[in-house]
Amino acid sequence: MNYPNNIRKTYNKPVSYGNRGMELESLINMANDAYIEKDVAIIYKKPTPIGVVKCDYNKSKITEAYYKSPSTLDYNGIYKGYYIEFDAKNTNKPYLPLANIAEHQLKHIERILNHGGIIFLLIMINNECYILSGKRLLEFIQKEQRKSIPYEYIKENGIKLTYNYLKGVDYIPGVDTLIKEIE
Repeated sequence: MNYPNNIRKTYNKPVSYGNRGMELESLINMANDAYIEKDVAIIYKKPTPIGVVKCDYNKSKITEAYYKSPSTLDYNGIYKGYYIEFDAKNTNKPYLPLANIAEHQLKHIERILNHGGIIFLLIMINNECYILSGKRLLEFIQKEQRKSIPYEYIKENGIKLTYNYLKGVDYIPGVDTLIKEIE
């Protein structure tokens, strides 16, 4: 902002990345609620398993806890008789860092694929949403010597989804495409 006598003042708002995935999760939760209401699919967000150490019973509040085990993926459920599981990933970069996907999650993805389940990442990148199948994700990791998945790979190998802030992200059409690929 410019003030008289050429005095310049700038205000830098601190950047926080702590809740950037909450917007995507909110969009997914809206869609899941609609799918359940319309009896399309039954898919829920999985809670992270925690062990409670201390709690304040007067305030009904957990004051100290720990993670019992590493979480697998964010969501699971059933659609058209298929087991569905996926993780929500949000990035503000033109790529998805592989550091955002834990080693135990990759092993879990491989196990679900081996049992015929539908598993994928639901990625928000460049203000667009895509499904990247577990199969394509593992292929990329095996073939490439990169630390991230570029936007172009996601765009070329993923399934583009529609979303809006009133209805959420409609990912079932993408799941239908994944089902066709395995049938």
